[in-house]
Amino acid sequence: MFALFRRLWAGEESLARTFWEFSVVYGLAANVTSTIASMSVAAAGYSGWLALAVFLLPAPYMLFVLISVWRSAARHPGSKVWADLARPASVVWTALMILI
Repeated sequence: MFALFRRLWAGEESLARTFWEFSVVYGLAANVTSTIASMSVAAAGYSGWLALAVFLLPAPYMLFVLISVWRSAARHPGSKVWADLARPASVVWTALMILI
């Protein structure tokens, strides 16, 4: 598992896998889970700060994956168009996942 994260960080995983699997699929799953958990924390009457902290738990992962996508795009051997599209798409996706 550590080797996979090292490869992601270095941009050595394919751009398609890094973007679609780790950013979109796993990022969405982490954010939906944290949103439900933070709503549960708030509904249970705990501090709003605790609910916010739970909501923001996936943020470090999302930033890690954003950097991984960026680096993978730099190493992408295929069409430059996909690399050029993946970078802004990953920035927008990360912002949406952290803010919404």
